[in-house]
Amino acid sequence: MTKTFALGDTLTSERLAKGHLTLLRENDRTSGFAEVDAAFRHDVVKGLSIEPRTVPARWLYDRRGSELFEAITALPEYYPTRIESSILSHAASEVAALTGQQRVIVEFGSGSSAKTPILLSEVSPAAYVPIDISGEFLKESAATVSAAFPDLPIFPVEGDFAAALALPDAVSGMPRLGFFPGSTIGNLVIPDAVDLLRVMAATLGSGSMLLIGVDRIKDTEILLRAYDDAQGVTAAFNLNLLDRINRELAGSVPVDAFRHVVRWNDAEARIEMHLEAASDVHFSVSGRHFSMAKGETIHTENSLKYGLSEARLLLRAGGWTPIADWTDRNEFFSLILAKGVTPSAPRPLRQTCDLRNYGTPSDLTLDR
Repeated sequence: MTKTFALGDTLTSERLAKGHLTLLRENDRTSGFAEVDAAFRHDVVKGLSIEPRTVPARWLYDRRGSELFEAITALPEYYPTRIESSILSHAASEVAALTGQQRVIVEFGSGSSAKTPILLSEVSPAAYVPIDISGEFLKESAATVSAAFPDLPIFPVEGDFAAALALPDAVSGMPRLGFFPGSTIGNLVIPDAVDLLRVMAATLGSGSMLLIGVDRIKDTEILLRAYDDAQGVTAAFNLNLLDRINRELAGSVPVDAFRHVVRWNDAEARIEMHLEAASDVHFSVSGRHFSMAKGETIHTENSLKYGLSEARLLLRAGGWTPIADWTDRNEFFSLILAKGVTPSAPRPLRQTCDLRNYGTPSDLTLDR
């Protein structure tokens, strides 16, 4: 079910109103922040109870986490945002020619929507639907886009795009272009990445297209620096998860006893972020007691890197046919445009508890 919140005027018909801005919450059960808290509690308690310990990466993004991530994207070590923006600036006119105008732009995990204006300026969209799990941040970002494009109908949807979403009735029947920048697809292990691409195809519907960012395999030192910057912003971003646990789940985690650790897993071609205990620790979360030995970690994020041919295969497995791609001079990053094939019923994403053999959190983040 999709619910409308008080941000902008309410539509009285399915006709798109110029400059319309309405916040929607996608929810298949009951509405309210209590459910989000319950999901957070479930994932944290379950993740800390299994071996290896893991917390899904989406919980990195409370208000403070979202702000820290935006700071990360401006760091000199963090190349993806800078390079992808440059690629998009050069490729946007070609994207527009291939997709045609008056499509509804549906952005998955929109975050700050920092790159979005580049695309919106070229494709002359019929409407913009940003989807994000952080409602407060989503409101602000959507308002910023609305100010820059005052005649564009905007329908921000607060929800988890890991499951198929019902898009606003106002864009029903319109051709759609999914926008999934930042190589967020890399946050998922491959089977779940395939499932997510199928879910996106189901959300967007037949005749849709998808523009997706993919981070490429490159020198390990470049990758490690991108996720462990000299200023410690990424470390603060990762450690903020523990602050959030303490604040929202009545936790007693000794944050100062943990440190941010980044590893390159060559066998899986991925960066891994962990929170490592610097000493033996004991703490509680929501009334449950936990102990961790020195050197033990909580795995908080993956970021898989792809070769271009592997990325194309991934898209095909997920129900998309690549039709064009663009990259930078060093081939650090790629944007790929794909069109949907005949959709099949999407499989649900595996839950974290089913991924213990992978030993990783399988979840979505923004622009990672």
